[in-house]
Amino acid sequence: MELDYVYPLYRPPSEANSLIFQVTLGCSFNQCSYCDMYRSKTYSERTWEEIKMEIDITSKSYPNTKRIFLADGDAINLSTERLVQILEYAYKKFPALERVSSYAMPMNLLQKTDSELMTLRSAGLKMLYVGIESGSNIILKKITKGATYNTIVQSCKKAKENNYVLSSMIILGLGGKKYTSEHIEETAKIISEVSPDYLGALNLHLADGLHNEFMTKFKEPFEFLNDMQILNELELLVRGINSSSPIIFRANHASNVYSIKGTLPYDKLRILELITQLKQHPDMLKPKVLRRF
Repeated sequence: MELDYVYPLYRPPSEANSLIFQVTLGCSFNQCSYCDMYRSKTYSERTWEEIKMEIDITSKSYPNTKRIFLADGDAINLSTERLVQILEYAYKKFPALERVSSYAMPMNLLQKTDSELMTLRSAGLKMLYVGIESGSNIILKKITKGATYNTIVQSCKKAKENNYVLSSMIILGLGGKKYTSEHIEETAKIISEVSPDYLGALNLHLADGLHNEFMTKFKEPFEFLNDMQILNELELLVRGINSSSPIIFRANHASNVYSIKGTLPYDKLRILELITQLKQHPDMLKPKVLRRF
C-alpha cells in the first residue's frame, strides 16, 4: 500500500529507508530565501483521524518498520500532546520500531519547554534535524532564516541536553564572495559550540523560482563562488571546527563538488589532504550537470 502523500515530499538522506508520515504539510515559516521545498504548500496540520488511519494501514503492510520520519518541515510545531499521541501509537503498531525523527526549526525547538522535550524523547522521538545554514548573523538576516547565532545555539543545546541525537546542516557559498570569510569563521565557531552528532555541508543551489527572491532579500549584489572557492570554504570550515565531542561529517550531498566524509576531529587531517588534492586536480570534481538537490 502506498501512502497518499501531498507532494513534493522531502526527507534527509539518512532517512532513505524510513517510513514517512506527513503529520504536517508545508512549513509554518516558509520565508527562507534559499529554500523552495514547501513554497507550493500552505502550512496545515493533519488530523489525528488521518494520521491514525495511515498508521493502521501501513502497519499491516510494513510490520517490521524500524525507522519513521515525521514530515513535512514542521512536525515539531505540533502540540506536544498530539506528538505524544502519534509516537505512542506508532510504537504500539510497529513492534520493531527503533527510532522516530523529524526536522526541527530553531524557533520551534525553543517554543518547547524542557519538560515537553523530555516527554517527547521518552515517547520515542529520538533524532532531530536542525538546519543551521550559517553562523553569521549578517547572512542569517540576509537569507531571512528566522534565527540568529544565539537562538540556533540555544535550540541545539536544548535538544542535546534533552538527549536527542542532533543532525545539523550548513550551506557552503551562502555568503557569496563578499561574506565568505565571515560565513566560514562564524559557521566553524557555531558548529564547535553546538557540537552536533552529525554535520552535513551542502553547496548553495537556488532553484529557478528562488533566484530573484534570494537576490532581492540579500539587498546587495551577490557573487556565487566557483568550485575552488567552495573548496576553500570547506577547507577552512574543517580546519576551524574544534568540537568537544566527535562529529560524523558529510559533504556528500548531490550538490557537493566531491563526496567527502569522515569523523571530526579524527579524520580532519585526511579530509584536509583530500581537499588539497582536489584543488590540484580539479578534473576529479563532479561535473556541474550532476550537482542537483
